[in-house]
Amino acid sequence: MEASCLELALEGERLCKAGDFKGGTAFFEASVQVGTEDLKTLSAIYSQLGNAYFYLKEYGKALEYHRHDLTLARTIGDRIGEGKASGNLGNTLKVLGRFDEAAVCCQRHLDISQEQGDKVGEARALYNIGNVFHAKGKQQLWGCTQDPGDLPPDVRDTLQRATGFYELNLCLVKELGDRAAQGRAFGNLGNTHYLLGNFVEAIKFHRQRLSIAKEFGDKAAERRAYSNLGNALIFLGQFNTATEYYRKTLQLSRQLKDQVMEAQACYSLGNTYTLLQQYERAIDYHLKHLLIAQELTDRVGEGRACWSLGNAYVSLGNHRQALHYARKHLDISREIGDRNGELTARMNVEQLMEALGVNESDLSPCGSEFEVQGARPKITKRNSMDSVELWKYSSDKVKTVIFVHVSLFQKLSRDPSDEDCFFDLLSKFQSSRMDDQRCHLDDPNVENGENALITSPQTEELFDLIVSSQSRRLDDQRVSVSNLPGLRITNNNLGHLCVDTDPQEPSDDFFNMLIKCQSSRIDDQRCSPPEGGPRAPTVPDEDFFSLIQRAQAKRMDEQRVHLPSEEQDGPDSDPSGDSS
Repeated sequence: MEASCLELALEGERLCKAGDFKGGTAFFEASVQVGTEDLKTLSAIYSQLGNAYFYLKEYGKALEYHRHDLTLARTIGDRIGEGKASGNLGNTLKVLGRFDEAAVCCQRHLDISQEQGDKVGEARALYNIGNVFHAKGKQQLWGCTQDPGDLPPDVRDTLQRATGFYELNLCLVKELGDRAAQGRAFGNLGNTHYLLGNFVEAIKFHRQRLSIAKEFGDKAAERRAYSNLGNALIFLGQFNTATEYYRKTLQLSRQLKDQVMEAQACYSLGNTYTLLQQYERAIDYHLKHLLIAQELTDRVGEGRACWSLGNAYVSLGNHRQALHYARKHLDISREIGDRNGELTARMNVEQLMEALGVNESDLSPCGSEFEVQGARPKITKRNSMDSVELWKYSSDKVKTVIFVHVSLFQKLSRDPSDEDCFFDLLSKFQSSRMDDQRCHLDDPNVENGENALITSPQTEELFDLIVSSQSRRLDDQRVSVSNLPGLRITNNNLGHLCVDTDPQEPSDDFFNMLIKCQSSRIDDQRCSPPEGGPRAPTVPDEDFFSLIQRAQAKRMDEQRVHLPSEEQDGPDSDPSGDSS
């Protein structure tokens, strides 16, 4: 029977490593049903189950099994296991938006790793704490209209803390010679510096991230680095160089057969060519984005493409085609319940109809004109700066509408291929031995900027953990252990379960901190992020329409700044002294 439990667990491990997490969890759950008296094996199964459920986005179950792992590790005096279980709990709480509790758990992992002289665990804990503050800073920015760098003090402080932990992580992984971990640190430092408005610093880190991605042949990471470089260059006014990086992003997305990322690259290229006033090329890329958005049934992305196409056609003086896309944008905004988009589209339609001297009765049903995608009438070119006046209805009102509308889309999408998928982490960090299978679980989305913020299905999970783990009395420990699923108590393991309390057992301060976080948690951290409309997978985070508006009101040359050469800021430069 013991062999049966182990065999089931090993099959679950094999399936998870092959990417079949649903099948893997079924075998792990079966192994728990069979049960075992081997405490190390059971602890490893709990950890594996927690990680697999995390990958499947079943975060309530992930919390449950990581909680069991923490309880068992503490009971048998496994300090390293306790640290890893705390770290896994922290990662799960972070994804649920429970950042203060996540920080406490990740700090516990760090403390234990430092106490045990576990440098690898220490590096992972530093990285995880950085991720917590990075994600918290991004949630604090949710719905804000500021450009990167234009931050409220509390958000700036949070992101600077994230940067500090990433820098500590980078120093340690350099000492350990872990190049893959250095790549992740460079990427995240680039992202936090970008959000802080330190664009030259961000570019230095992303170039180093790019170098390591090429070193490992990691095409997905290389694509992300190119995209992030393009985003930072946009805010330095280096539009031509940005297009080069976005074209490389597009090429790699096609090589990887990733349609979502291909659409995002087309969208970014369309926006950048708009900033360069190359409206024909902008239209070509926005039409490509529109086609993929339609194929993927991304109605929000379709609406955004129509908005962009209308803007480009107005700049070319083709008001009838602009009206066609403005009406499409209006219809889609109504369909998806995007009130801000509907307001913007309605204003655009009204102004274009006035400019054309037509009314509603003169127009055919939306969609009957130019039915074949990409078909465009002969364009009458005129001064683009003059034609843009059509969009300037009332400067104050339009500014409000534009910025509300842009903010609606800035935070909607996430990159499903972001840094280090769960399978990569399993491959890199899992030992073949069952007692070493508690693996570091990075958020697969954090390096590219987006973090999944999801309401916890079991918001009192951590409170249950506190209640079950807080007492230091031996009798209380026996009660909590008896409730662990899959544990067969025998004479062989009874002594391990009934040992005297470890003098290094965490003090009540650790649990008091968790209780404090639980009771004082900000209400909006218990909830889903503020409603911003449906998610738009084909629209990237870096939706820089505010820049497009400013670029149409200023000379391009005034926005350009000198960027140090790649030779000066390339992969060999040392970022350790960079300020945040």
